[in-house]
Amino acid sequence: MPHPSAEARPPLNRDQVLVAAIALADKDGIGSLTMRKLGEELGVEAMSLYNHVANKIDLLDGMIDRVFGEIDLPGDEPDWQTAMRRRAVSARETMSHHPWAIGLMESRSTPGPVTLRHHDAVIGTLRKAGFSIAMATHAFSVLDSYIYGFAMQEASLSFRSAEDSAIATQMIMARFPADQYPHLTEMAVEHILKPGYDHSNEFLFGLNLILTGLEKTRHTL
Repeated sequence: MPHPSAEARPPLNRDQVLVAAIALADKDGIGSLTMRKLGEELGVEAMSLYNHVANKIDLLDGMIDRVFGEIDLPGDEPDWQTAMRRRAVSARETMSHHPWAIGLMESRSTPGPVTLRHHDAVIGTLRKAGFSIAMATHAFSVLDSYIYGFAMQEASLSFRSAEDSAIATQMIMARFPADQYPHLTEMAVEHILKPGYDHSNEFLFGLNLILTGLEKTRHTL
C-alpha cells in the first residue's frame, strides 16, 4: 500500500527534475550530480527519473537549455551594439550563477529549442544590422569566445569582490621582492590596489573594444 506522503505528493514532471538538477549542480558542482542524488533531492527512486529524462545526456541537455533561457535575448534595442552588449552582460551574469555550465553550453550535440532560439536571435540581430553571413559568423564567434573565456577565467579566480582582489594581490606580492617583477608590482600598486578597482569592470572594457572593432569592419565582407 502506498505511503500516505507518496499519495499526497503531486506528480513529478520534467521541469521539476531539471530545476532540481540545476540547483544541485549550482550547490556542489556538476561532477557531483548523479541520478541517485537527484532522486533523493526529489524524494523519489532514481529509476523513476527516467520517466522524465532518457539518460544523463538528456538531463544535461535539458539543464543547459534552461540555463540558456535565463540569458536575455536581443530585443527592441535601438542598435545592434546595444543588443549585443545586453546579451553579453546577461550571459556573463547567468554563467556566474551557474559556473558548472560554462564548458557545456556550446558542446551539446543535441541542443534544445531554447538554445537554438537564442542562437538564432543573435544571428538575426547581426543580419538585420547589415552583417553579411560571413561577418555575422565572425562576430558571433569572437563575441562568444570572449564571453565564455572571461566567464571561465572569472570562475577560476580566488576572489569575488574588490576587497578579495586586493587581498589576493597583496598575498602574491608578499612572496617576492618588489624589484624582482617591477611591471607586475607597478600594476598592482598603481592600479589594482587603488580604491575603486573592480576586476569585473574589465569585462565591459573588452566587450566595448570588440563591438567597436566589429562596427568598423562589419561591411568588409
